[in-house]
Amino acid sequence: MLIGILGDVHGNLEALDAVIASARRANVDHWVQVGDLVGYGADPGPCIDRIRELGATVCLGNHDAAVIGRISADYFNHFARAAIDWTRRQLRDEHLQFLASLQLTVEHEHYDLVHGSLHMPEQFGYVLSPVEAAESLAKQTRRIAFVGHSHVPALYVQHDLAAPHRLEVVYEGEFARDLGDGVRALLNVGSVGQPRDEDPRAAFALYDPASRRVEVRRVAYDCAQAQAKIRTAGLPAVLADRLSLGV
Repeated sequence: MLIGILGDVHGNLEALDAVIASARRANVDHWVQVGDLVGYGADPGPCIDRIRELGATVCLGNHDAAVIGRISADYFNHFARAAIDWTRRQLRDEHLQFLASLQLTVEHEHYDLVHGSLHMPEQFGYVLSPVEAAESLAKQTRRIAFVGHSHVPALYVQHDLAAPHRLEVVYEGEFARDLGDGVRALLNVGSVGQPRDEDPRAAFALYDPASRRVEVRRVAYDCAQAQAKIRTAGLPAVLADRLSLGV
């Protein structure tokens, strides 16, 4: 089995289609998406449709939760709030119902799944350092967990369960690692639709449970088209501008 893991999509259909095409060429068998299907981008409904067509295992992101009213949008910045309000008006009932069906965490046979962190999923906390990674790993039930939220790829590997805060850390935009047996790992897969590591290419990950090999790959997409859609929709211009900068 080869698992394809898709990071935060944020309504960017051009990026999502490019990532799906690349993952299909790798012969992905099972699809996972780490939440935040919507927010920021101009194609929230079509992005939800694509993920549903894949039959992906999906968890709830904070932008998804805000759109359906499960959390307040007050703590979001002005640009994000504007996108949340706009997105809510674009979605059909079936889209809203799909988002409402998503859970904060998912325990699958081969992985744990959460948008932010396993130690405080309802608060949508970030994993930005080995400190937060160790806290999340302490709640992990499987050998690997997939997270998103920060939009920056990272891998945290716990080789010694007796020393839970001693982690191998990989901060790279693209990488491949053989994890081996007897370790636990937490993988931040980066973002499909709004990367923030100064690389504007869409990110996604592959994981083979049999070989324990994990990869983060990057894919170029029609960023200009995605930007044009955001501007045409009347969304804040900064949401378009940042895509070509990867910030």
